[in-house]
This record gives sequence, structure tokens and C-alpha cells, in this order.
Amino acid sequence: MVEVIVSRLGLDSASNAFVVILQEKDGTRILPIWIGRAEAESIAVHLDRVERARPMTHDLAASLIATLGGTLKLVYISRVHEGTFYAEMHVLAHGETHLVDARPSDSIAIALRCGAPLFAAEELLAETETTEEGGEATPDEHPAEPEFGSETLDAHIRSVEELQRYLAQLRPEDFGKFKP
Repeated sequence: MVEVIVSRLGLDSASNAFVVILQEKDGTRILPIWIGRAEAESIAVHLDRVERARPMTHDLAASLIATLGGTLKLVYISRVHEGTFYAEMHVLAHGETHLVDARPSDSIAIALRCGAPLFAAEELLAETETTEEGGEATPDEHPAEPEFGSETLDAHIRSVEELQRYLAQLRPEDFGKFKP
């Protein structure tokens, strides 16, 4: 098990699907997972600290865990089978750990709200291509955009609509090259 963090969100223009890029916490290996629009927006809204008047689905799930006396200890993205990723949420409640089968996209959105760490199976992580100088490779004509939480990105994205426009313009090449 390797701890990972949410590194980027983007839109794969070839499939018109959103992609969340998880990166090894203290390393360069990545795990791209194609996710639905609603989950991408939920992750983005949380990362961008957008306040909602009423709880959305992932907020509700996090509240349910806490209200029922549980704590989300971790999320583990365990495997991929026929192109589908599998994850488990490890919920500690009343002294017992419960493993909850869930989609990685939902698990990530809930883990972010609960402050729980994310882990991935070692064999799912792929090496990113590096340049001769040792940095991550990015196409010259489309340099990688700044990551969530960076001052540059936060200064340019002030609403969910702006964030959606930002995500829509990203291409798979913007993430560097990775092996499936």
C-alpha cells in the first residue's frame, strides 16, 4: 500500500471523461482514474473550498459516518479489473473496522471531506516520464497548469463555472505521459 494524494483533475478530450490523477505522496509515480462529471465536480468543489448552502451527496456521506460514531480511517484503491477500479473505505466505528466497497471517485471525495488518507496498491502506480533534467515531462506548446491549492490556480479560479472551464480545456498531454 502506497499513500497517494490528489494531484490534478482534468478532462480527457479523447473520451470526454474526467480524470483524477493521484500521485505518490513522497514520489513521482501516478495513478490516473477516469471518473464521472459529478464526482469530478465534487472533488473540485472541495479542493477549491467552495461553500454550498446545503450538503451535497459526499458531504452527506461524511456526515453520516461521523453522526453514527464512525471515523473514516483510510481509503484503499485496491485493484483494477476489466478497466474498472475498486476501492474500499476503512471505517472505524465502536471499536470495529468495517470495510465498505465503493467506487474510487466517491471514496476520494468522501476521504477529502473527512481528512482521511488515500492509499493505492503498489502495482497500480505508474512511473511518470521524466525529462533529462529529472523533472516531469510536459509538451512545450501546452505546459502543465498549476495544481489545486497553488496560489496561481486559486487566483484564476473563483467559481465552480470557472473551474469547469479550466478542467474542460485540459488535455491528457497536460498530465505528462504515463503507462496504463
